[in-house]
Amino acid sequence: MKILTHTSLILLIFFSGSAIAQSGIRDSSLKFTFGTVGYTLFKPGGDLDNRFGTVSMIGGELLFKRKSNLFFGVSGGLLFGDKVKEPGLLSLISTSNGQVIGIDGLYADVRIFMRGYYANLTMGKIFSFGKPNPNSGIVLMGGPGFVQHKIRFENVSNSTPQLDGDYLKGYDHLSNGISMREFVGWIYFGNKQLLNFVAGFEFIQGFTENRRDYNFDTPGVSEGKRTDLLWGLKLGWMIPFYKKRPDSFYFY
Repeated sequence: MKILTHTSLILLIFFSGSAIAQSGIRDSSLKFTFGTVGYTLFKPGGDLDNRFGTVSMIGGELLFKRKSNLFFGVSGGLLFGDKVKEPGLLSLISTSNGQVIGIDGLYADVRIFMRGYYANLTMGKIFSFGKPNPNSGIVLMGGPGFVQHKIRFENVSNSTPQLDGDYLKGYDHLSNGISMREFVGWIYFGNKQLLNFVAGFEFIQGFTENRRDYNFDTPGVSEGKRTDLLWGLKLGWMIPFYKKRPDSFYFY
């Protein structure tokens, strides 16, 4: 994620180096940089469906659009969910009724979640039909990247040393690997700069492996490669980096 952040800052500084007068957004396909902040609700598939339920993502993009309506840049997002399907995940440290007993002799309050992230290079094209302007229309984009996910434990009572430190690594099933991402939808840049959004369907395919040396619940290490799939509906808000002057638009 640090690499993604640094790359985004470099791109923003590079493309904001000079201001170029352009014709109005209503009339012409323009060159400018824009950022996106969005939310996607995913349904998992493949091997990921055996581990997690519905997954949400808060993501962002920094993209540079050319006059040809081609664009490129970087994308990333944080993955999270509250349903973990792994059966018997804590069976080695649980009672017969599935409760974990803390060092205080009481049932521990252990909460289990899905956490992860993805980062990728993005390229795409806007297919405009002239309305509401030549910069809006059907959008296709995607690119290669990296995805990671794991099981997160929150020990609210802080009374379970068996879920602390290196012991925790035996239960979290940390997995990561290369990925591909695709998006198809509608992108809209408002003629008056008041409303800019993107909406459509997003897909991620992760080709991952377990990165832990040992799994306590298996027992052993989960061997073999995984195919982790996500598909869902995305809605995003866009921030174009330009400002308006009389009879002209200036883009940064």
